[in-house]
Amino acid sequence: MAMAVAQHRESSSSGSIEKHLDSGKYVRYTAEQVEALERVYAECPKPSSLRRQQLIRECPILSNIEPKQIKVWFQNRRCREKQRKEASRLQTVNRKLTAMNKLLMEENDRLQKQVSQLVCENGYMRQQLHTTSAATTDASCDSVVTTPQQSMRDANNPAGLLSIAEDTLTEFLSKATGTAVDWVQMPGMKPGPDSVGIFAISQSCSGVAARACGLVSLEPTKIAEILKDRPSWFRDCRSLEVFTMFPAGNGGTIELVYTQTYAPTTLAPARDFWTLRYTTSLENGSLVVCERSLSGSGTGPNPAAAAQFVRAEMLPSGYLIRPCEGGGSIIHIVDHLNLEAWSVPEVLRPLYESSKVIAQKMTIAALRYIRQIAQETSGEVVYGLGRQPAVLRTFSQRLSRGFNDAVNGFNDDGWTVLNCDGAEDVIIAVNSTKNLSGTSNPASSLTFLGGILCAKASMLLQNVPPAVLVRFLREHRSEWADFNVDAYSAASLKAGTYAYPGMRPTRFTGSQIIMPLGHTIEHEEMLEVIRLEGHSLAQEDAFVSRDIHLLQICSGIDENAVGACSELIFAPIDEMFPDDAPLVPSGFRIIPLDSKPDTMTTNRTLDLTSGFEVGPATANGADASSSHNTRSVLTIAFQFPFDSSLQDNVAVMARQYVRSVISSVQRVAMAISPSGINTPVGAKLSPGSPEAVTLAHWICQSYSYYLGSDLLSSDSLVGDMMLKHLWHHQDAILCCSLKSLPVFIFANQAGLDMLETTLVALQDITLDKIFDESGRKTLFADFAKLMQQGFAYLPAGICMSTMGRHVSYDQAIAWKVLTGEDNTVHCLAFSFINWSFV
Repeated sequence: MAMAVAQHRESSSSGSIEKHLDSGKYVRYTAEQVEALERVYAECPKPSSLRRQQLIRECPILSNIEPKQIKVWFQNRRCREKQRKEASRLQTVNRKLTAMNKLLMEENDRLQKQVSQLVCENGYMRQQLHTTSAATTDASCDSVVTTPQQSMRDANNPAGLLSIAEDTLTEFLSKATGTAVDWVQMPGMKPGPDSVGIFAISQSCSGVAARACGLVSLEPTKIAEILKDRPSWFRDCRSLEVFTMFPAGNGGTIELVYTQTYAPTTLAPARDFWTLRYTTSLENGSLVVCERSLSGSGTGPNPAAAAQFVRAEMLPSGYLIRPCEGGGSIIHIVDHLNLEAWSVPEVLRPLYESSKVIAQKMTIAALRYIRQIAQETSGEVVYGLGRQPAVLRTFSQRLSRGFNDAVNGFNDDGWTVLNCDGAEDVIIAVNSTKNLSGTSNPASSLTFLGGILCAKASMLLQNVPPAVLVRFLREHRSEWADFNVDAYSAASLKAGTYAYPGMRPTRFTGSQIIMPLGHTIEHEEMLEVIRLEGHSLAQEDAFVSRDIHLLQICSGIDENAVGACSELIFAPIDEMFPDDAPLVPSGFRIIPLDSKPDTMTTNRTLDLTSGFEVGPATANGADASSSHNTRSVLTIAFQFPFDSSLQDNVAVMARQYVRSVISSVQRVAMAISPSGINTPVGAKLSPGSPEAVTLAHWICQSYSYYLGSDLLSSDSLVGDMMLKHLWHHQDAILCCSLKSLPVFIFANQAGLDMLETTLVALQDITLDKIFDESGRKTLFADFAKLMQQGFAYLPAGICMSTMGRHVSYDQAIAWKVLTGEDNTVHCLAFSFINWSFV
């Protein structure tokens, strides 16, 4: 009996298992069934249970398949899609790593050759020092090391040019992959997984030289086409004209090229080049574009215009582009120039003798531009306001070019200087033939009866970080700009509406909204639209909006970028903002003249966090910042459209306005300069402000006293560790003064991110400006409770960043911050919990 029961149980168990396996076993689908499922997957990769049942009802060919099997099919299909994408991504990464590994191995071989060569030279010099007597150290040593004189070759016939081209190719390759130049790593540009490439500068050679190599996901011919179009990526290139082109051997070409470049300031003349450019292919499939200067007087179509330029020399330079297996290319870039530094004032010579400057302006810019084009081609770039990347790039180029034209004021562009006796601090120039459109569409260009008037000046700044100054000018326009002047320039863009000298009085509300359009891949340049809110003071149109829109580029705000200049260039635009909008750019350019120290400088506002590392603007100590005096040259240029009958009035207004801007910039520069006010770590922010560590202690102690819990995760934190944890706290913590108009005196990193501001500009923000109307009412209603019991909970709400963006938060806590000595109230603290941009 027992055996019969056992057999019955075994059979029942076996049957249930077989039934379970039958219901879950793999189903083989027909081609028609797979096609039907794929159509649904394309529309909805993860259909709901109801959708799967509906699918079975709508498709008779799926009627013999259980809903559970349909569910399994979609799960497997999603897994296969995920695996396919991951496999594709890994293959792409593997190809890049293989190419970069090859590049690093070649770089390592080159460095080993360079080391061997230096060891041999060192041994030879030691031998000479031991064997050569003092009597032999005479003029005869000139015959030991001789410089072979270049044989005279006729540059007017193809055979002579081909010989020069072959020599240029050999010298360029020895610089790109050999040891012809003693390359050292570019300071502040360490190679890594996220780096654009490997960058180096010359340590000791004639002229200035820079080298870059990297991996780009474009084909060699496309890269060569982009790089040969130098005005498209080199912002200092005014024009490039090919005078002669003829074929050379191996399918190559030889070109005679005349190039003009802009001067970066009003204090020095521009440069031009007369060069031979050789394009050819090597036996290993690499594509080479190399270039060098020719002796001679090739000055382009207008020799008179070339009189404004100083002829500079390009030593063998160029691009070596090698195709990679699986797509993409490895590119080597070499720029080697002699910029004739003798022709500029002595104070500017570091700008013309620095390989780091050339690296930033030419070499690194070229590689970044190619990477930008590659990302745009692959669809990785997010468009701004529906604009294509090429259109946004054109806007940036037109702003930069218009500003350079104004700074340089070339005669062949139509610029003439008005009675400048040399002692005038502001130069006034007039252009009566300026085409404002910058496009090929004549319908979009504006013609003025007078033209464009430019007021420009350059000045030397001592110990002012260019990046910090430009950031301040960008974020606090009201500190230096006159809204009515902006309104005049904006009104002048509308044909025939010349408002000067009878401009309508307008009040600037102080609100500046920045709307980003796009940025380059490493965020070294940003393109944005600025809206300045204004209202008329005239009673008849008091409710008419007088908003002004500006198109603006901002670059060089990274304090760690070595040799880079900082720029803020803007132009008024119509609110409709068409792609071919006419632009009259104005702005600022700040160029560092001295190499940066290894440790970055700071300023008195940043002293609050000087006790720990918070980012690139943090100083390592007072000694590091005070031991190095940095100099930079500031160039200002403002352009104003005018009617011929108003030229004198506009000239007076422009001169006075630029002088006013210079005064404002000098005042700001003094405020942010660390010179004379950079004190040791833990110094006081202002006479009535506590030390940074002490303030952090007061904030946390007062929070614990009033709310009965710890603000930080650990109550054992003391000193610098407490300050560091407060700085990196996830909630936005801000402190404001107890005045009739409370202003912020401290914010941690989250607080600065929420307000979209910097520690430099924090003290310009008042408490009421960050809340909307509802938030202000809530704060005023709870203020008495806050002062009476020492703390208050504010409900969820909305506040505003300095850029005009709305920020939501789940809850805010306010409490009084008491001093440690006599328990007097020092300030108010706010903590915004779970904040995010709306």
